[in-house]
Amino acid sequence: MLTDFFAGLRAYRAAGVFNPWGQRDQYHDADDQGALIRCEQLTCYLQERIGRADTLLCAEAIGYQGGHFSGIPMTSERLLLGGLVHKGLKPEMVFKGLLPRRTSSPAVRPHGFTEPTATIVWGFFVQQGIDPYRVVLWNAFPWHPYRSDRGLLSNRTPDPPELKEGHRVLLQLLELGQFRRVIAVGEKSALQLSQLDITAIKVRHPANGGAGRFREQLHRALG
Repeated sequence: MLTDFFAGLRAYRAAGVFNPWGQRDQYHDADDQGALIRCEQLTCYLQERIGRADTLLCAEAIGYQGGHFSGIPMTSERLLLGGLVHKGLKPEMVFKGLLPRRTSSPAVRPHGFTEPTATIVWGFFVQQGIDPYRVVLWNAFPWHPYRSDRGLLSNRTPDPPELKEGHRVLLQLLELGQFRRVIAVGEKSALQLSQLDITAIKVRHPANGGAGRFREQLHRALG
């Protein structure tokens, strides 16, 4: 079933949107293997969770400091490379069946990209003693929308037609995962889920000073 899921995920193309699993970032990828590596890493991540995870944690869209290079939503390249072990974040929290690899050029970020939201989310699992394999991280718009005037190392809010494409993929994942609960990270994600008539628990987005509230609400939501 994941084969069909990935076929649709990799095929999407749109102006102002980068597809981490189907496209090469010609300015920042280390070589032409980036999309393949990201696809392998997301595949391993999902294979180790589908049928086991009881929760889908859904934010709005992929960011350039996270899934753009790691291939996994709300997960930074630096975490995969072992660069956050001093914070208790180990690569094996993400997946165990594959050796993590970077896809960005070391010339762009010597130690790989890191994303504040990703660090907060994974740090929460460690702090609360929550098995990270019971949670699948995802986005209502699963690709990376960027500002054309600023280039690929930027983020923007996806527009309504783009979000509809993301909804198709989200519904496929929900079918595959059969999750007991869905948690929306932030107002924008909650709105997208409500438009699909998906019952979700809303938690504060950790950005812009919301980390404390995010941790408190997510702790309650996961029970």
